[in-house]
Amino acid sequence: RLTLELAAQLAGTPRHLSQHPGGFVLTHDRLDDLVPIEPAAMKDRQVVEWDKDDIDALKFMKVDVLALGMLTCMKKSFDLLSEHKSIALDLATIPAEDPRTYAMIRKADTLGVFQIESRAQMSMLPRMKPRTFYDLVIEVAIVRPGPIQGDMVHPYLRRRDGTEEVTFPTPELERVLGKTLGVPLFQEQAMQVSMVCAGFSAGEADQLRRAMATFKHTGGVSKFRDKLINGMIANDYTPEFAEKTFSQLEGFGSYGFPESHAASFA
Repeated sequence: RLTLELAAQLAGTPRHLSQHPGGFVLTHDRLDDLVPIEPAAMKDRQVVEWDKDDIDALKFMKVDVLALGMLTCMKKSFDLLSEHKSIALDLATIPAEDPRTYAMIRKADTLGVFQIESRAQMSMLPRMKPRTFYDLVIEVAIVRPGPIQGDMVHPYLRRRDGTEEVTFPTPELERVLGKTLGVPLFQEQAMQVSMVCAGFSAGEADQLRRAMATFKHTGGVSKFRDKLINGMIANDYTPEFAEKTFSQLEGFGSYGFPESHAASFA
């Protein structure tokens, strides 16, 4: 009995201390005068003992600085093109929406291509059949645990193929989900759905976004269930549709993507 009681007390507490690979906290005064810090595993590095939510609550500036090896690879490719083919290109002048490139992508000939080279992505590409940049944005976002667990992938593919009709209960919902064929794929859409369909305030929608944020444990969205479903029913959505919408949004608790993030990666 004591074991069960102690286990219940431990439920939800942090299991271990992890470090962001590129997170920096910027302050006007000495950092060790403001927050507790400790030595990191790497020599001559320190880590703040508080998590990012604590830092955010205190309005400290936190900057995430990440590097992508693929950018170096692309730079070297541009240099080789210039040296051997006398073709001058950079990120700003690469021809947009090249049909031959998309033809290769649709065949999943993407080994070594950033973001769409994993087995899961290569399996999805022939089904998704991307032909535009925004198709790739959706491709990056849809092959994630959130959309998969929220049962968003197959409905989107069926609607994209024309085997399932795209319908919207209200014009307001169409304005929010029209570009993703009625399926919420991005965190921004989830926020808009909560505001437009369930009467959430901007602050409540932001709390929902935080609950859906990447690296949050599954279940963070569940506390919004009653408010979301009751709000949608009050706005003349059916209970079945409200339940389905919530289950989709709940999937974002397992690694959903912001649209801007997906676009940057694409």
